[in-house]
Amino acid sequence: MTSERQEKLLEVIKGRRSVRSYTAEDIDKATIMRLLDAAIHAPNALNEQVWSFAVVQDRAWLKQLSDKAKPLFYAEASQKHLDRGDSHALDIFTNPDFNVFYNAGTLILICSDKQGPFVQADCWLAAENLMLAAYVLGLGSCIIGSALEALNLPESKADIGLTKEMTVVVPIILGIPSGETAASSRRNVEVSAWRSS
Repeated sequence: MTSERQEKLLEVIKGRRSVRSYTAEDIDKATIMRLLDAAIHAPNALNEQVWSFAVVQDRAWLKQLSDKAKPLFYAEASQKHLDRGDSHALDIFTNPDFNVFYNAGTLILICSDKQGPFVQADCWLAAENLMLAAYVLGLGSCIIGSALEALNLPESKADIGLTKEMTVVVPIILGIPSGETAASSRRNVEVSAWRSS
């Protein structure tokens, strides 16, 4: 790999952001298929390719699902103290106007009906490929973990067209960013151990 290609790849990795503000413009099917094609080229254990994908482009249904997801996530996060000591961090989930999907018009679900030690990891690797490809194509993306419980309800899976055996592992919103998203700060690299001969 040439040094120019190396730098471009590192630029893409460092340039991707979790975008939470989108225009009203929709993403076409051909673009979504390009992203899914990037996703299936992710590394995966034993080349089993355990993932499956579902696409939702129904803003009204996404808003309804958001309204269902907020109290479920709030209750779970409160119980597990996910507010990290900030008692107001979860308050946004009690706001009736807050949409957990940030009004994005496309939700891609990476799912699997398989069981095994590597299924989750394989789906998350596919997610990273998809999000990097989205960034290269000028799209924004964001993982919406707060919607997982609602997405995996039997009625939600039925509405989407997923079988009851399917589990949504990674929900990713996509859209045209409505502006620039600032980079999040990162901690310095922490090497816990480094053994060499």
